[in-house]
Amino acid sequence: MIREITTDDLRRMENKEGLILQDCGGDLQEWQDGINDLLTKENILLDGSKFENCFSFEHKGITCLLFPFEENVKLDTGKLAVWRLRSHSTFGGTWLSDYVPIHLGGFTAEHQEQQKPDCPLIGQDGNIFNLMGIASRTLRRKGMTDQATEMCDRIAQTAGSYYEALNIIGEYVNITSAEDADIDEDQGMVM
Repeated sequence: MIREITTDDLRRMENKEGLILQDCGGDLQEWQDGINDLLTKENILLDGSKFENCFSFEHKGITCLLFPFEENVKLDTGKLAVWRLRSHSTFGGTWLSDYVPIHLGGFTAEHQEQQKPDCPLIGQDGNIFNLMGIASRTLRRKGMTDQATEMCDRIAQTAGSYYEALNIIGEYVNITSAEDADIDEDQGMVM
């Protein structure tokens, strides 16, 4: 099975490894099947195992495939390294741990991703539409327009109660006191 992912997804794979093949045109399933057959014939894939879960992604208009090293894939990694070097001019093969720093600027650990901004909701008019509006404006001011839209859509489509709506808002912003925000703003710190 081949699943399509983004380069942002790749950047979150810091503790994973795999083989990336570049410039994979045509039918991607044929690529997966062909690479599995080729690596089996080269005695790189062992004990009848094969790459079953592969990922495709686009970078600079080029389709690439990631063959992740998973527990169920038994490999002779030494032979794979030699094969990768020998076939580099044909397949552009590289390791995931090399590709991301060289082509995508490095890995982004989960804790390094954009943090939830503080949002002064405690002490505000408790009408859910008012709170949703304040949270949405806070997200937009922080450059998180997509998250603001997603939050509002989720509340409108899935929240069955006031508390469910508050929980959704809390997934996107840190709910703080309006008084704390006023104090911080008076001291020159924008929330």
